[in-house]
This record gives sequence, structure tokens and C-alpha cells, in this order.
Amino acid sequence: MFVSVAFGADALNAFATNPWVNFGFFVLFVIFAISFFGAFEITLPSSWVNKADEASNKGGLVGIFFMAFTLSLVSFSCTGPIIGSLLVEAGTQGNWMGPIIGMFGFSLALAIPFTLFAVFPGWLNSLPKSGGWLNTVKVVLGFLELAFAFKFLSSADLIWKTHWLERELFIAIWVAIAFLIVLYLLGMFIMPLDSKQDRVSVPRLLFAMAFSIMGFYMLPGIWGAPVKLISGFPPPEFYSESPGGAFNGGGGGHAAVNPDAADFEFGESCPHGMNCFNDFDEGLKYAKKVDKPVLIDFTGWGCVNCRKMEENVWVDPMVNKIINEEYVLVSLYVDDRDKLPKDQQGISETTGKKIKTVGNKWSDFQASNFNANAQPFYVVVGHDNLDPLITTRAFDLDIKAYKDWLKSGIAAFK
Repeated sequence: MFVSVAFGADALNAFATNPWVNFGFFVLFVIFAISFFGAFEITLPSSWVNKADEASNKGGLVGIFFMAFTLSLVSFSCTGPIIGSLLVEAGTQGNWMGPIIGMFGFSLALAIPFTLFAVFPGWLNSLPKSGGWLNTVKVVLGFLELAFAFKFLSSADLIWKTHWLERELFIAIWVAIAFLIVLYLLGMFIMPLDSKQDRVSVPRLLFAMAFSIMGFYMLPGIWGAPVKLISGFPPPEFYSESPGGAFNGGGGGHAAVNPDAADFEFGESCPHGMNCFNDFDEGLKYAKKVDKPVLIDFTGWGCVNCRKMEENVWVDPMVNKIINEEYVLVSLYVDDRDKLPKDQQGISETTGKKIKTVGNKWSDFQASNFNANAQPFYVVVGHDNLDPLITTRAFDLDIKAYKDWLKSGIAAFK
């Protein structure tokens, strides 16, 4: 909240969609993963631990606080990567409540066992001993850290539009990680800090089965299958080597358009082969020509919830048909880093910030006209002004509700 007040409403969004920030998080998560694999431990200075331990002898609430603080410092090598990942994920969502809720959940989970053991001290005798199983947990978490690292690399790649990590390669990496976890849990290889396993325990087998199922589920996604369970994490379907995918017969071309549309410049970044515009003025001109309402889709290259909406709601045949046939879709990417022509650059009248990029332009357009700065954000407007014809809509995976909302927009326009 402080960042938003001090640096403007779009500060967190700009931070979350900065490609260098996302690339930095990719490197950080890889380091966390290597640490969990056993290459090294992330520890804090021993002087911090000693000072906290001394303060814990004071007694009272202060002593209890420092006892807990000492525990946190000592266990940092195990919990650091988890806490770091949590804060990174929360911070990149542009939501100030994220870190508060996430850290409360983490602290509550650490506090509950100590509370229970204080009330029922006899339970301490039944605690499992630390050993090989604990390192197995860390290694599996390391693999998961590595998987999420590629999500941040993908976000940077999408914003830069370098096409290093397209949809097929991203899903292939996740499939490989899932099967590596399976092989590890079944004892096919061991990591540096592992103890030898004579047999596979039942929990290891069950987890191996779960990751195996997930790996086989994701596998067809390499050829264009929807894989809705991981929607939002891979790049969008149009950002791939073969838009449309071999699963759908290939070819991600646009749907048929009005034959009089030759004079209009349709957008290149449109989900599911839909017809869309990536410029509002161009889309409005076309809407006037074909006499249809405008559906403004405020989205982003690095927006996970935008991908979830596209891959869970917009993929519905009826929703897809209504948008394609009854609306003129205008998808505006608020994190697009392409530079604007010099004559279009300037200072925002709303925020006082410089408008240099395409993303700056559409972010300011959203904030100025609709008093919102979150994505996805959907607005239905007519041809005369920017007053929404119906209530605006945000992230909601209810297909029926979205379908009804689209129909109400058509009715309001007519």
C-alpha cells in the first residue's frame, strides 16, 4: 500500500511486469532450487542467532518472542526459499494484501505445532525423527521451485517478445520436471544429502503416482491440448511455435471477418485465433462500420489470471462465438514494452507519469476512464462515449455468468 501511495497506482503493476525483475526472480528461484537439491545451504550470520538466543533468556513475552525468533533464524536454510518464494509470488501479483495473508498463513502453520505440544507435551514422543525423509521433501520442493522459476522466465520472455520460451517448450520443461520427481521418488537416483533407500515407502509411491499422473496429463499440451489444470502458467496458445497446435489440426489463423474489413489493421496478439484489435481507436472505427459494441479486454503478457480467463472461460464454444460474432474485441496489453512514436509520448493528466510505451498508454487509458488498474478487466462500450453500457467485469471463472454478462451487453447496445 505504501508503494502504491508513494509511487502511484500502477507502481506494483509496473514492478510485477518488469522483465528484468521477472528475470531476477527466475535466477533467485533457481538458486533456491539448487540449495534444496543439497549443493549448499542458505544460512544467516551466526552472530544474529547468538544475539537472539541471549535475548530469549529474559523471560516473559519478550523472551518468548526471541525464542521464536531464534528458531526462525536457525531454520532459515529450510524455510528461507519457501518464504522467499511466497513473498516473490505475492509481490508480483500487485496486491498489497498478498504478503500479509501469505505470511500470516506461514506463521500460523509454524505456531500451531508449538501450541499443541505445549498443551499436550506427551505428543512430542510421537514426532517422526528427522532424517532421509526430510531431505526427500526438500529435494521435491527444489524441483517445484525450479518449475516455478520458468514461470518468471516465461513472463520476461513474453514481455520482451523474444520467443525463447514458447508454449511447447515451457510445457515440455514442466513435463520433464514431473517425471524427474517420479524417478527420484522411486529411487532411480539420489541427491548429495540423501541416505540410501532399501525400499520405496507407501507415501513415496503415492506421491510418485500423483506426479506421474500430472506429467502424463500435461504431455499432450506440448501438441496443443488445453491442459486447463495449469492454465495461466504456460504462455498463451498464440505464443507458440505452432499457433493452434497439432492437437487442433494446426493453424491459428483468425476467424472469418467482414469482407469490408480490408482497410483495418487487426491485432496480432489475440487469444484462440479470435479477431481482435490491439489499438482502441482502430477497433472503435471498425465497430462503427459493422455496428457492434466494443468489448475492451485490459490484459497483460505477464497476467496469470488473464490466461486463466482465456483458457477456461473464453475457450467455451458459446462464449467464443458471442465474442467473435456479436462484439468487436479490443485487447489492450498494459505491460507492452514497445516504444510509442515520439508524437504519442507525453505526460498523463491523471497520474502525472510519463507515457513512453504502448503499455503505459493503455494502463493510463484504463485508469483515466474506468478508475481501475487491475487485469483482467472487461468493459463493454458503445460508439459515442466511454461510459460502460453495463457493469464492468474482472476475474471470474463462472462461464454461465460471463455468458449472461456478454448477452446483457448486446441487449444494452441494441
